[in-house]
Amino acid sequence: MRRLHRFATRLLLCAGLLPSILATASQFGAGTPADDAEPGFSLVTLNLYHDRDDWPKRRVQIVATLRQLQPDAIALQEVLQDADLPNQAAWLAQELGYESHFVTTDPPSRVRRYGIALLTHGSLLEDGETLLHPLEDHRTAGFARVLAGERPLNLYFTHLYWAPDGAATRSQQLADLLAYVEATAGDTPSVIVGDFNAEADSPELAGLQPHWEDAWTALHPDADADASSTLNPAYFTVPARIDHVFLERDRLHPVEASLLFVSPDADGTWASDHRGLLVRFRFEEEAH
Repeated sequence: MRRLHRFATRLLLCAGLLPSILATASQFGAGTPADDAEPGFSLVTLNLYHDRDDWPKRRVQIVATLRQLQPDAIALQEVLQDADLPNQAAWLAQELGYESHFVTTDPPSRVRRYGIALLTHGSLLEDGETLLHPLEDHRTAGFARVLAGERPLNLYFTHLYWAPDGAATRSQQLADLLAYVEATAGDTPSVIVGDFNAEADSPELAGLQPHWEDAWTALHPDADADASSTLNPAYFTVPARIDHVFLERDRLHPVEASLLFVSPDADGTWASDHRGLLVRFRFEEEAH
């Protein structure tokens, strides 16, 4: 099956169709080849929507776009593996030439496992994970320390509670995550990324305000709700930006924030029920 999808991507390239797919896959400047992009560390976050709505077809455009962009790291939510479904993050990592760090509360002995993942290039210096309360919600946060050029960088990734009336639960989960960051970050600049199921300025995410900058708002302060929504309007009637990249203030500086997968493929298939978010940033001293 992996060979089939590699072959399909090659056919798109040979037929000249891949550029047209990528042209409809991005907004606010994303979708350009990695060689033409600004220098800095690039990071994508995407909720995969597990195996719903024809995953074998959806993954073709996901691979094509990510292969073109070649971000330094990719945070994934709603990652699934099952008896007849290889781990989605591991599959994408193999297709794209990345390493996969999959985090779940499901034990390795369980056939069906569900969680979050981070795909990385290059040197992985350290990794880890933590549980988020309440434990019955089965939420986690993962951690990877990587090299950005020659400098270490901490990447924290998560997926918070989903329900609209779950602000208190998300607040507790964020508190757990921030405690984990404090315990593991050391002196290394850090990023927090994922699906927070809440707008960046919502009360339950207020704990981020003192020390963390929302990359999208920093670069698109006047963008309207429709243009900013990471919820795919083909699935959700009310726009909302709930997928975020938060950069440590005064240490990391955003230079690009772009939405991905804003249009379906030629057959009308969407990559996910979420849009992806690409953020590129630099170390603060390199930004001046």
